[in-house]
Amino acid sequence: MRIGLISDTHGHLDEDILKHLEECDEIWHAGDIGDRSVTDTLQSIKPLRAVFGNIDHGALRHEFERDIRIPVEGLDVFMTHIGGYPGKYNKRVRTIFESDPPQLFICGHSHICKVMFDKKHQFLHINPGACGHHGFHKIRTICRFTINNGLIKDLQVIELGIRGR
Repeated sequence: MRIGLISDTHGHLDEDILKHLEECDEIWHAGDIGDRSVTDTLQSIKPLRAVFGNIDHGALRHEFERDIRIPVEGLDVFMTHIGGYPGKYNKRVRTIFESDPPQLFICGHSHICKVMFDKKHQFLHINPGACGHHGFHKIRTICRFTINNGLIKDLQVIELGIRGR
């Protein structure tokens, strides 16, 4: 299964983002969606899994959960918006990881693209960065990867250009 992973759209989608999601089987959004039109557009092209972020209110919080914990192609996946990264997790997710770590942890929020292996908990952490124009990030990014028989393969970090352009 080919996954297109985005985060922190803050209400922005453009043709460049959508072009990179076309070859994916599913789109995952790690929060700070910003506007219902973003999820409507994404759902019209591919199946969507999303969590709400700290800027998402109203209908977005009613439609999407704070966390998703799902098995995908034999891989245990946990996605939330605010989570941190190896060695710097927030208290809420750190508690989850101490008792029941996933095999893949995805979050957004920082606007900084990070792909790191957590040696302590033995899972891969992915933050796709931000693909919207709102925030302090300099380069807009998304990720794509394949999940096959419990393994993550063909991971790509895609740079979409400078924020604000």
